[in-house]
Amino acid sequence: MDNKYFLTEEELMIRDMARKFADEVVAPTVTDLDRKHLFPEDQIKQLGEMGFLGAEVPEEYGGAGLNCLSHILIMEELARHSSSLASIIDAHAGLGTQPLLKAGTEEQKQKYLVPAASGETLCAFALTEPQSGSDSGGTKTSAVLDEKTNEWVINGTKAFITNIGYAKTFLVACKTDLEAKGSRGISIIIVEEGTPGFTIGKPEEKMSNHSSYSGELSFQDCRVPKENLVGELNRGFPLMMSCVDEGRLAISAVAIGMAQGVLERATRYSKQRVAFGNPICTYQGISFKLAEMAADIEACRMMLYNVCRMKEAGLPFATEATMVKMLSSEMCVNVCDKGVQILGGYGLCEEYEVERFYRDAKLLTIGEGTSEICRMIVSGSVLKQYE
Repeated sequence: MDNKYFLTEEELMIRDMARKFADEVVAPTVTDLDRKHLFPEDQIKQLGEMGFLGAEVPEEYGGAGLNCLSHILIMEELARHSSSLASIIDAHAGLGTQPLLKAGTEEQKQKYLVPAASGETLCAFALTEPQSGSDSGGTKTSAVLDEKTNEWVINGTKAFITNIGYAKTFLVACKTDLEAKGSRGISIIIVEEGTPGFTIGKPEEKMSNHSSYSGELSFQDCRVPKENLVGELNRGFPLMMSCVDEGRLAISAVAIGMAQGVLERATRYSKQRVAFGNPICTYQGISFKLAEMAADIEACRMMLYNVCRMKEAGLPFATEATMVKMLSSEMCVNVCDKGVQILGGYGLCEEYEVERFYRDAKLLTIGEGTSEICRMIVSGSVLKQYE
């Protein structure tokens, strides 16, 4: 295969491994798992054994020690067939392990990051609350230090937290300075599954990502050791935002992979479906849609790969990550809409899979920064740049 993206030999190898796994293992089961709302437990285990759950984690902590683009290539290939599976990995590796990787102590890395990188356990990033999703600085969940026992006492509720039911380690955003205004005074604290006072709710019944479980977490006088603080006290918000930047690259890869999956399915169908004596791909009403889909995917893919290279070079990439997340998520929704239209009535049938992509795509414009929040961030950067 040609290497028009100038990928290294290692990156090509990782992409091909992920593609082979997606085609041979994920594709045959994804529709059934989605229909039955089943978590892809076996596939997660296999991906852990392949090193794909800790792609960017250094080898000394049980990871594969790969670069950013390699991780993105894995996400893109898996999303060609299963948005749910890719979203699980995004929540685990794109968000959940990042605070530990960036700011964890050596003891925390050994205890939590090593098993997470190998797939022995899954992580979850607990930021969103019922009253604060886009307003992540409006965290109400509190953590007060009991100096007698050297324990954090956590109270509050989180919502739409991905990987519930399977995650063992939760990175929880808490207000530790109750007098601080806005995003100040927030810290990240580790809470393990099974901790007294920590309750995990039932998975939400969603229209999308049926195999990826998300739901509510409740903390009622939940006590965890003082050493479970990740990073600096009251400096959790900047750490969270840097993790979200990483997550936006991953979710962009999910969007591009999903759109690629729809393009492939719609193109094959258009060659087989005959109307008025000819395959429908011979008509401009169809072929022009395919052209637009391919061009939009390619534009987002090239931008994403470039932002990954920026990150690898140590350049600031937060604004660009937000840009590509905004563009690729909306692109994916549009591509899925065109895909359904090309398949016509069959586009609404489970057997042809495009309807599943269509349902799953909408989440991309909401999670990890809504399209509106992304526009606010990007416009703020533009206004600051051209003062």
